[in-house]
Amino acid sequence: MNTSLDPRADSRRGVLLILLAAMLWGTVGITTKSIYGLAETNALSIGFFRLAIATPALLVACWRALGRRALRIAPRDLALMALIGMALAFYQVCYFAAIARVGVAIAVLVTLCTAPVMIALLSALLLRERMSRAVVLALACALAGTVMLVWTGPGGAVPRDTLAGVLLALGSALGYSVVALCSRGLAGRYHPLQPITVGFAAGALMLLPFALATGLAVSYPTDGWLLLLYLGLVPSALAYVLFLGGIRHTTATVASIVTLAEPLTSTMLAWLLFGERLGPLGLFGAALLLGAIGLLYHGESRRAQLATA
Repeated sequence: MNTSLDPRADSRRGVLLILLAAMLWGTVGITTKSIYGLAETNALSIGFFRLAIATPALLVACWRALGRRALRIAPRDLALMALIGMALAFYQVCYFAAIARVGVAIAVLVTLCTAPVMIALLSALLLRERMSRAVVLALACALAGTVMLVWTGPGGAVPRDTLAGVLLALGSALGYSVVALCSRGLAGRYHPLQPITVGFAAGALMLLPFALATGLAVSYPTDGWLLLLYLGLVPSALAYVLFLGGIRHTTATVASIVTLAEPLTSTMLAWLLFGERLGPLGLFGAALLLGAIGLLYHGESRRAQLATA
């Protein structure tokens, strides 16, 4: 068995793996928008294909990492992993529907920057974790930033699609928060790949009947199918494997800060490829959303320091 003799090298490797995973996640938005531009499709269809394509690749990765141990899951925990799948499905569909209405930049910023605040709030409400001053300030920043992103229309008007898109992005953030909290409940009892693999499989199965009922889009040009394959294999299966490999060599706080590369990558690509611009008010709102995450991580780091003092 090979073991590293340099913890700093392991830490740097971990940060690089997480950074690469975050940058791959940052391509989901522009990939989805490109698929919308190539074919008549919908959020349910794209969400189903992403989860369904990623599942076999995650199964292979899970089997290679654990062998037969991958199948040892208690029935009670299997139900919790199925809940992760339901939340994943909800998160995907809301996210892709938001992109269709407000574009990549706003959908990504609202989803990814409000999710940590929702996790902190849900932890306080459901797990009785103390609501710190940092969480309260982060909530205020996140709310203010979201409102500013909504009011980016000309003359301060709020187009109906913009409001619907932001609400969908908030729904996506809620789904993401449920995934994070359920995964936290399983941590320590299972390899991280197990809940994700079962969750992706369960999410695909749950989405299939809804996608069929509303019209599963299966007519894509070659470029469209290639983009769907990319969506399922690269920023889904590969990115999760990279992230889970990297987080073994770094702290959760550092990992959370490095994953800020995801919304930054998405916003930059949306600007470069689709010309999406937020405007002065929108930029200030985006800064407030990113600041909300910074407040949360600063508060978490300070709490960890006090706990070890």
